[in-house]
Amino acid sequence: MSNLIPMTRTAYNRKKKEADRMDNEEIPLIAEKIGEARAEGDLKENAEYHAQREAYAHLQARIGKIRSDLANAMIIDPSTVPRDEVAFGATVTVKDLDYDDEEDFTLVGSGDEDYDVGKILITSPIGKGLLGKKIGEKAEIEVPKGKLHFEILNIAYDFEEEEE
Repeated sequence: MSNLIPMTRTAYNRKKKEADRMDNEEIPLIAEKIGEARAEGDLKENAEYHAQREAYAHLQARIGKIRSDLANAMIIDPSTVPRDEVAFGATVTVKDLDYDDEEDFTLVGSGDEDYDVGKILITSPIGKGLLGKKIGEKAEIEVPKGKLHFEILNIAYDFEEEEE
């Protein structure tokens, strides 16, 4: 399996800006708070010191994850995406053939998923199962709870304005 992470230039720039902000603003602030807590004396029973160290570690982990995503980014140019089939960035309206209802899924890259509004990872089982399908085609998708059966009703693209 490839570890490339598809994303638009806009998403890449947003993630880079977030990592830089955390690195240049939040890390120094926490480091300062650690220094202040350390100055209070006995570190074994200094709750503030331990809390700040934990916050520092969590922030470093978040920065590391974002930088890893950026290093593995595969920038998708929206102008090259085929508009007649399901691809990265598509909002797909499907009919669930088992329950006879409609659902919308937007296929996004890592960090942009929001399952509450139907933004799913392109690398998820549903995302992979819909890729390449055209309007009218059916998809049988293996998921942990069994198989889903969809018919593709509509494919739309609404990419954000790309930043330079």
